[in-house]
Amino acid sequence: MADAAPLYETYMRAPLRFTRGEGVWLIAEDGERYLDFAAGVAVNSLGHAHPHLVAALKDQADKVWHLSNLYEIPGQESLGRRLTDATFADKVFFTNSGAEALECAIKTARRYHFAKGHPGKYHIITFEGAFHGRTIATIAAGGQEKYIEGFGPKAPGFLKLPFGDIAAVKDAITEETAGILIEPVQGEGGIRPVPKEFMQELRQLCDEYGLLLILDEVQSGVGRTGRLFAHEWSGVTPDIMAVAKGIGGGFPLGACLATSEAASGMVAGTHGSTYGGNPLAMAVGNAVLDVVLEDGFLQHVRDVALVFRQGLAALKDRFPDIIEDVRGEGLMLGIKAKIPVAELLAAVRAEKLLGVPAGDNVLRLLPPLTVTAEEAREGLARIERAAEKLTAAVKAA
Repeated sequence: MADAAPLYETYMRAPLRFTRGEGVWLIAEDGERYLDFAAGVAVNSLGHAHPHLVAALKDQADKVWHLSNLYEIPGQESLGRRLTDATFADKVFFTNSGAEALECAIKTARRYHFAKGHPGKYHIITFEGAFHGRTIATIAAGGQEKYIEGFGPKAPGFLKLPFGDIAAVKDAITEETAGILIEPVQGEGGIRPVPKEFMQELRQLCDEYGLLLILDEVQSGVGRTGRLFAHEWSGVTPDIMAVAKGIGGGFPLGACLATSEAASGMVAGTHGSTYGGNPLAMAVGNAVLDVVLEDGFLQHVRDVALVFRQGLAALKDRFPDIIEDVRGEGLMLGIKAKIPVAELLAAVRAEKLLGVPAGDNVLRLLPPLTVTAEEAREGLARIERAAEKLTAAVKAA
């Protein structure tokens, strides 16, 4: 077995190897430069090798890496306070990933009702097209069969409903319902923003029936849509929110945020994490917020997003055989393709631009939030060249 590949064969990796990154660029082993509009699936929020993040990580690496949560960690208190000051939340639990942040959010909601004397209220309403992670609980929450198949019985307590159907939500609420879980913008599901009115109606239902509104902002949060968190566009505030990806800028970091009331059942011994909130992660998370919370940063995201969105709309008009629709918010954008998305991805990659496929035949474009208008236009030019070649191929077929 010495010649067998040593890794699980769970990824369909592209035959590319990158050795270093600079801002929005990745440099491959052969020296080719790629415009990275994948950003590690919305993870590299400040691009590659951002000097402030690098300095923060190096400085902490010389001090202490890991302590565990047996002791107080000043970086947690600092980052937690900054997150609560900037959001609806009063309490924060730090994790290593988005799936763990969602696990914490689900447990927080269930434990809230348990502590209030209602142990039977543990069901969570979710929506078609959702993706909440790859743990046994979060694949059940997402409800997509391709992720559940082969892993035994689906974890109980989750009910998947049609996306955007408020009547179905109201009809589904029972004495067992604990909360409603939704992504303000579906990422894996194909860059589908939740209509503001639907978000507002969900909030009203939660208030009316004593449920908790849980938001998954793992992909849409930390400035990705031009606001610190995507739910701000609707004027709705959640009770619990899961965050990850961009908050670490490339370092594994997640967080579950909650109001004091929603988190009231999470007392000592009910939840924990060995690595969650370690000093290295806290140093980088604080450094990310240093940049994202600077005056003008989110306005920059909105300004560049407008340039990029308008450019994509123009390409849609020019290449109707390739582009069916352009969707999304801020720098969380998607091209719904008329051809198989794998063909569009291959074509833009041939132009040295990186994107991410998603459900509903969509190509996600998730550039670092530090991208400039000039770099956005360069990306548009590469997508244009790809579309021209694809259009010629379609007409020749």
